[in-house]
Amino acid sequence: MIRSSTLIAAALIALLSAAHAEEPDPARLYTQHCAACHGGDRLGAIGPALLPQNLERLKPADAVKVILHGRPASQMAGFDGVLTQQEAEALAGWVFRPPATPPQWGLEETAASHTVFVNPATLPDRPTHSADPMNLFTVVESGDHHVSVVDGDRFTVLDRFPSHFALHGGIKYDPTGRFAYMVSRDGWVDQYDLWTLQRVAEVRAGINTRNIAVSADGRWIAVGNAVPASVMILNARDLTPERIIPVSAGGQDSRVSAVYTAPPRHSFLVALKDLPEIWEIPYDKPLKPYYPGLVHSYEPSMVEALSVQDGPFSIRRIKLEDYLDDFFFDQSYRHVMGAARTGAKGQVVNLSVGRKVADIPLTGMPHLGSGITFDWNGTRVMASPNLKENKITVINMTDWSLVKDIPTLGPGFFLRGHENSPYIFADVFFGPNRDAVHVIDKRTLEITRTLRPEPGKTVAHAEFTQDGRYVLLSLMEQDGALIVMDATTLEEVKRLPMRRPVGKYNVANKIRYEEGTSH
Repeated sequence: MIRSSTLIAAALIALLSAAHAEEPDPARLYTQHCAACHGGDRLGAIGPALLPQNLERLKPADAVKVILHGRPASQMAGFDGVLTQQEAEALAGWVFRPPATPPQWGLEETAASHTVFVNPATLPDRPTHSADPMNLFTVVESGDHHVSVVDGDRFTVLDRFPSHFALHGGIKYDPTGRFAYMVSRDGWVDQYDLWTLQRVAEVRAGINTRNIAVSADGRWIAVGNAVPASVMILNARDLTPERIIPVSAGGQDSRVSAVYTAPPRHSFLVALKDLPEIWEIPYDKPLKPYYPGLVHSYEPSMVEALSVQDGPFSIRRIKLEDYLDDFFFDQSYRHVMGAARTGAKGQVVNLSVGRKVADIPLTGMPHLGSGITFDWNGTRVMASPNLKENKITVINMTDWSLVKDIPTLGPGFFLRGHENSPYIFADVFFGPNRDAVHVIDKRTLEITRTLRPEPGKTVAHAEFTQDGRYVLLSLMEQDGALIVMDATTLEEVKRLPMRRPVGKYNVANKIRYEEGTSH
């Protein structure tokens, strides 16, 4: 009996040991199958970074599917038949865990990634094509990670080139409109010459990046990073890294939510996710000459709310009562409107005095970064879509009161207008009516028509030509298109086939800060 029990125990131990030995080793699997494309440190190579912060939009179950079956229109091959379901699940769970050593990315790593393809000094001084350089569009095609350059007069594609994975839809331009700057979510910044239709330079300025901004003088690029918590300053001439500004206060780091340029102020404005502050970073010259007598204008109770340091790229910290996660500016850039994504109201901050001056009724998780302004009954108003409520919020920019909530068929993501158009175009990005685009009369603040260019398919992100005669819509499907509409008759003019087109921006509207385009 003892011998039988001993044999049974030994058999159980052997089975348990065998089962334990067969448990997948995700670190080994990653090194064997993933490191060549995604980097041994998971920071990315020809494939994107595989860190929790870079995978926020991907569910673990979907990650398993990508591992086994690949990703369409990309270099990601499937490993079904190479990896078991259990191994794929273990690998997916592993990449969603932070690495034992926090990733580092500073000036040295950025400089090592820098490549100049064309010396800017050798570029011609005029366009090499016949299209109007002010009426070009750059279109991000997320379906197969490309960018198309579209002639806004003939509605033809002048060039189409590959982009880095997960390119941010908000492409930016220098003040002349010659260079386009684009950034991927894993920090790759590219410079493209719209006059000669070629890439100029690229650099990796972060690991998890939110967006970029171009200084009003065209000299600097500010890159807002969540990982590492920083603002990277690049020379706009060829993306040479200039300076890294850690985003930290009182021993606490903060992810950057977004970075913007404020042209009249000669500065960048930085929205922070983890600190109730706004940072203003001047470029070109010290901060104080742009704010004569500023520090001395403060009441004693306000002094601690502001920190001013001299020199370009110094930091002015404006402390607030609540967190701000999105920004909108008035035309003068004197006021910034912000709303925390989890808050029930917004704040108006006067940048001249460095403090909050008003609350505003913003309850539907507004997407202020896509807000627009226009004149209504002699009053300048701001309109914002909302990500969680079926409405567009219109705010009086004189007294910051609510003018109207315009009911919609669902939450929206983008608003667009133009000073030469009587209409606002608002998509219904979320929910069953994602195929709808509302056309709103700026005079009555009423929906006059609801377009459905492709029933059952997502249609979003309107953008006007520089003269406001035509509006372009994105059919955001894998086999999608750029839909050209007459902005007056609302009739379709043309379609350009594209692979899930998302953000697109007209050069003139963007660099001239057209009131109906997000800045």
